[in-house]
Amino acid sequence: MQREKLKCKNLHEYMRSLSPTILDKLYNHPATCLAVFRELPALAQNYVMRLLFLDQPLPQAAVTFWVKKDNQRDHDECMSILMGLRLWHSQQLPGGLQGLVLNPIFKENLRIALLGGGKPWADDTSQLGPDKHARDIPSLDKYAMERWEVVLHFMVGSPSAAVSQDLAQLLIQAGLMKSEASEAPCITSAGFQFLLLDTCSQLWYFMLQYLHTAEDYSVEGMSDSLLTFLQHLREFGLVFQRKRKSRRFYPTRLAINLASGVSGSSVDVHRQGYIIVETNYRIYAYTDSELQLALIALFSEMLYRFPNMVVAQLSRESVQQSIANGITAEQIIHFLRTRAHSVMMKANPVLPPTVTDQIRLWELERDRLRFTEGVLYNQFLSQVDFELLRNYARDLGVLVWENPSKRLMVVTPGGHPDVKRFWKRQKHS
Repeated sequence: MQREKLKCKNLHEYMRSLSPTILDKLYNHPATCLAVFRELPALAQNYVMRLLFLDQPLPQAAVTFWVKKDNQRDHDECMSILMGLRLWHSQQLPGGLQGLVLNPIFKENLRIALLGGGKPWADDTSQLGPDKHARDIPSLDKYAMERWEVVLHFMVGSPSAAVSQDLAQLLIQAGLMKSEASEAPCITSAGFQFLLLDTCSQLWYFMLQYLHTAEDYSVEGMSDSLLTFLQHLREFGLVFQRKRKSRRFYPTRLAINLASGVSGSSVDVHRQGYIIVETNYRIYAYTDSELQLALIALFSEMLYRFPNMVVAQLSRESVQQSIANGITAEQIIHFLRTRAHSVMMKANPVLPPTVTDQIRLWELERDRLRFTEGVLYNQFLSQVDFELLRNYARDLGVLVWENPSKRLMVVTPGGHPDVKRFWKRQKHS
């Protein structure tokens, strides 16, 4: 069974996959340059600042003396990042020596970002006058959390959660959900792994997936595509806009923390330390979060629900059903371990071995069967005919299964045309 993996790239990995032309276009705006700078390792930031106000290339040999020999690996890693992002360029010095210089476009706009100047980053809203429907920070935090929870609720299949068709398609394209014909989208293994990430990591993953599908990188005005992008940000909870046609919008704390490189946030839908697992496969979850309960219900059976606690049961059927939907045993165990109550954290191991071992065994039990598509050949008139065709299919590497005593064989759909043509030639010869 093929398992899906969540390929969660950071900002730099994504940008290094872009063409040099697109990279240089992105560096045309101070805000982009500042965001890239903030995501650099501390040592790489130091290198950039050393060159930011130099107008002449610096000898490459001199740069190697900026770190001790013991830190050469960190130096090489920073050099690789800076070169990969096209922040540093090689330039030959008089005399033939190699020098290093900052990307001139990046250097100019990072100076603007750090020192001020240039065009405003946002449109002037003074002509709009006071906002009669202004929101304070707590209300924006509440709005952001509610919007983000809708997305996560939709992923776990909550009936009350609904998102736009565009966002649902983005979730499918990102591999977080899958959609069969005439069926509602359901979560994948990668989607379950996504739900285990903190909110900031989830947001970065979403934004990078969006950038993969976006076609417009323009920052000049609000084109139709940018207006659509704004509505998607609104649906994520990254901006607040009272109405779709409102002339102003507010960034929420999710967007501010994302742009400023802050990993922690007061707006986080994840709660730690609320699950107790017993050796009888009972799960006691001390939470009233509908999202957390929906996550637990993905791999267990809900038994009882109280105002601030639920009781669930791990069973062979519930675990194997989640595995059939793409969730692995290790993901279930990781979920329970990382959300274990403080009482359980005192034990070593945190989860009862009987429970973790049984979850793995249930997965192995289901994985004993493998389903492979194929074409069945039967009703051979003689054993010679059977063996002739079987040997031909085996030599081609398209034989999936055989039963000589009953003269049955299965070949791959891709190999069926060749085997069929061979058999027709044999019958006519």
